[in-house]
Amino acid sequence: MDRESVLAQIGRRVRARRTSMGWTLREVAERSGISPRFLCDLEAGKGNISVARLADVANALDVPIVSLMSIEEEQKRVIALVGLRGAGKSSIGKALARILGARFIELDALIESDTNLSLGELFSLHGEAYYKRRAYDLLMKLLMQNEPMVVAIGGSIVTDPETWQLLKRRTHTVWLKASPENHWKRVLGQGDTRPMANRTSAMAELRSILSLRSPLYAEAEQMIDTNSVGTTEAARMIAASLRDRKTATKKQKETQKSK
Repeated sequence: MDRESVLAQIGRRVRARRTSMGWTLREVAERSGISPRFLCDLEAGKGNISVARLADVANALDVPIVSLMSIEEEQKRVIALVGLRGAGKSSIGKALARILGARFIELDALIESDTNLSLGELFSLHGEAYYKRRAYDLLMKLLMQNEPMVVAIGGSIVTDPETWQLLKRRTHTVWLKASPENHWKRVLGQGDTRPMANRTSAMAELRSILSLRSPLYAEAEQMIDTNSVGTTEAARMIAASLRDRKTATKKQKETQKSK
């Protein structure tokens, strides 16, 4: 990776962490002892910062310096499973995590734990915009850990452009696709009848949501049709795709070295 690319990568990581924490440039400048002007240049990939000064920035952002200054190509060590409820994100995610020897995390459960609120309470008290901000913040913290994990993502996250771009850039995204009928049956099979209770238009609403979000879900790197494959097979297909990508990346690097 050339010098400009390294600086650009550091700048992206600094800005992503700062914005996820809701801090201004001035606030980080005060915490780090570095001028807002230089921090602005740093985030733009123009600031040729020393390791010592970068350590000050990392401390101000409360992250390890290595998470900001890695000069390797960014590896997608996190697999993000997206799709509507009933797509199989939990069951397939757990199976995939076992195959990969990685942690499995449900982002919605993490949000509930972090806020000490159920999702219903959170939406009622603070609204969807707050939910999306918390999701972005917690995703950034997970990505900063730089370790393999499988994350089940809430179905509406793809409608938040910043968070969806973050996932596509930093994770291996997989759309677990299912028909409206299968989404419906699986949610009912989980014992949750709340989305359908006393609502004759529930299926029509489900179809509408799936239709609107499908173009966004289709931007994922990989799609698994869970209408036709089971949990174990789906997990194996994702794991195989990851192995193929790793092999292709290795061959590409070897080719570049041999030139």
